[in-house]
Amino acid sequence: MKIKKLNVGGEGLNRFFGPLEAKIMDLLWSSEGMSIKEVQSILNPESPISINAVTTVMNRLLEKGHLTKVLVGKGRTQAARFSTVQSKEQFLSEQTKVVSQGLIQEYGSLVVSHMIDALEDVDQEMIAKLERKLNEIKKRNKQ
Repeated sequence: MKIKKLNVGGEGLNRFFGPLEAKIMDLLWSSEGMSIKEVQSILNPESPISINAVTTVMNRLLEKGHLTKVLVGKGRTQAARFSTVQSKEQFLSEQTKVVSQGLIQEYGSLVVSHMIDALEDVDQEMIAKLERKLNEIKKRNKQ
């Protein structure tokens, strides 16, 4: 699934989601699934939020393909439980790959140059990983 808008000024999950969406996704990533009421009760002490607001946001996340919904129980006790489609790690890996590829396709060497400049602030293990990946690409291109 592709995020349609990237919030460049946001941090963490707020780059990909609105503030309430990010909080809800984080809660659901750390659980086996929750009802709307459970999510609302956890968020409420942090800042009062209506059940309607949580319902709307969770249904939008469902429509966007980030959540699944399963009905549990029967009759009056039936409730919907929401779970994430991907783990947080899978989501971040997929989205950062899409963003990186898009930037490189659109801005080419300028983006690569900025990424290389940013390596001055990272640990040696990341640089070693980059070197290994570059060597793999060079080998493939020679074949």
